[in-house]
Amino acid sequence: MTADGRTRHRGTWTMEQRAEDALRPMPVEVPEGTAALSVTLEYPRAAGVLDLGVLGPEGEFRGWSGGARDRFTLTRDWATPGYLPGPLTAGTWHVLLRLHRVPPAGLRYELTSTASGSAPGPPAAPRPEPLPRGDRRALPEVDGARWFAGDLHAHTEHSDGELTVEELARLAAGEGLDFLAVTDHNTTSHHPLLAAAGARQGITLLPGQEVTTDLGHANVYGDTGWIDFRTDADDWLEQAEGGGGFLSVNHPLAGDCAWQREFAGPRPRHVELWHHSWTDRRHGAPLAWSRAWRPDVIPLGGSDFHRPAQGRPPGAPTTWVLAESSDRADLLRALAAGRTAVSAGPRAPLLLRCGAELLALDAADTVLVRPDGNRRVIRADRAVLPAAEGLHRLETDSCEVIALCA
Repeated sequence: MTADGRTRHRGTWTMEQRAEDALRPMPVEVPEGTAALSVTLEYPRAAGVLDLGVLGPEGEFRGWSGGARDRFTLTRDWATPGYLPGPLTAGTWHVLLRLHRVPPAGLRYELTSTASGSAPGPPAAPRPEPLPRGDRRALPEVDGARWFAGDLHAHTEHSDGELTVEELARLAAGEGLDFLAVTDHNTTSHHPLLAAAGARQGITLLPGQEVTTDLGHANVYGDTGWIDFRTDADDWLEQAEGGGGFLSVNHPLAGDCAWQREFAGPRPRHVELWHHSWTDRRHGAPLAWSRAWRPDVIPLGGSDFHRPAQGRPPGAPTTWVLAESSDRADLLRALAAGRTAVSAGPRAPLLLRCGAELLALDAADTVLVRPDGNRRVIRADRAVLPAAEGLHRLETDSCEVIALCA
């Protein structure tokens, strides 16, 4: 560390180093009396991608922003989104660099940490007014429980999203959703903000985190504490369930983040079967994957929303859950139990399990496909049919999936 409180690392990462170990802890010194720790990472972003995070002197998690940021600040009272405020204990901390993309010519970098005795004030946080909300869809109750519409995969500025938690809540509520899981990558820094932002915007925000690695992503839902992405998937599942939450395998067939990890023990039942990347739903690979994964898959849907410019809002697709109320605890309990259905959007054709029966809505001229593959044509907008155990779906005459039901 230099006399001005700075620690510097510079060099060139190679493909060989990435192949050997993609995660590189870089030691930085935090002296006594530090009020703010700031870290800056410089590298040619057009050439590759370096992910960024930090651990405290005892190896405790203090934040992660992946490749979305090249700088962050920690103070006792506030921190850059994705990072956790708190005491800046003196000692050797470790900035985490993950060599996500390294070109054949190598990737030059310079990492600088600055320990300061004074702390800047927090940046201003806008609080937008709620959007007008339309009428909720009229759906039947089942033994006193109601169907609630939501989205189980969305990101904010706490990872690689664009909006604040408050702005995301406002947008989702304006789309007519009752709940939204905020699942920023490898961090829980957004969790303390969820309850108040949701209350102001008229939507229940569920705590989540997307455990993100090169070999697959998984969403963990609930107040489970930070899930260490450096450990095995079995550890993620054990911590999730031990903390009263549950784990879902995300977008198992999506591009370069398809699921390639193994579970030594039982595989989780929850799967983000309908991800926004399932653009051609005549393509049956996600359904075939789910049958190979396990026969009693619980289907979930996620928009993977990051920013409005993507052109798809939260709730595309929509996950429906049958719960006693829209309180966080009731929704999480119902989701964990698998009382779910998935549709293309809040107003799209819908297939719901109501006890021993299925209710198909806005389903005229569609086909119900049962778990055993048997098919039945539905001619009415509203139809009640017997249910079996397992995954049901509605298809169009061109075999496009338009609704799923556990």
